[in-house]
Amino acid sequence: MARIIAVANQKGGVGKTTTAVNLSSCLAVAEKKTLLVDIDPQANSTSGIGLDKTKMESSVYEVLIGAKSLLEVIKPTDLSFLNVAPSSIALVGAEVEMVTMMSREKILARALATVAERYDYIIIDCPPSLGLLTVNALSAAQSVMIPIQCEYYALEGLGQLLHTIQLVQNNLNPSLEIEGVLLTMYDGRLNLSRQVADEARKFFNNRVYNTVISRNVRLSEAPSFGKPIILYDILSTGAENYMALTKEVLSR
Repeated sequence: MARIIAVANQKGGVGKTTTAVNLSSCLAVAEKKTLLVDIDPQANSTSGIGLDKTKMESSVYEVLIGAKSLLEVIKPTDLSFLNVAPSSIALVGAEVEMVTMMSREKILARALATVAERYDYIIIDCPPSLGLLTVNALSAAQSVMIPIQCEYYALEGLGQLLHTIQLVQNNLNPSLEIEGVLLTMYDGRLNLSRQVADEARKFFNNRVYNTVISRNVRLSEAPSFGKPIILYDILSTGAENYMALTKEVLSR
């Protein structure tokens, strides 16, 4: 049965999609059968893994509105152990269409239950908001990974996310846990990066991963080539960081 991890933070630009794509890819390289589920309407995980998001005949949108099963939309990737449930811009309207549905917060959970036995890990890339799509992801997941960028205002707004997690725990998914807090865009030369890391560790204690994701040009370039960092430049710092993170995730 798959371990389901949602990668969530309502702030944009924190390395959420980068983490979802590269963690999924590294798990696949470790020969763990992995499904990357892209429920962000921007579909950056879909394109970042090498699929053309403008040519998707079907996506997670069709699954959420009940037009297709999840198995019908899952696509293979260049990594033999990694599949993707792609997103599309149509997801923008999904939240409106889901409002009138029965148990609308559990639609994704029911869809994932149909494929959970086929995978070791399911990684969900959430949109940068706390709307119905993110609530669906948190209701379906066993745990949530929170990327935090090591920049000014990094911890601002986190209270809102933690409140949403608590609401989901209380009302929809009592077993939801915080998988871990991941420090991204870290630059050890900057006092600010070190200060944010220290603050995060004070607040979250041992929930902060030992691995930090350093600022890395190759990591920033990889999505424009539709490749995870381990296929784009396996010798880069970014690849080393995500392989180290994957070891931590596997050890937990």
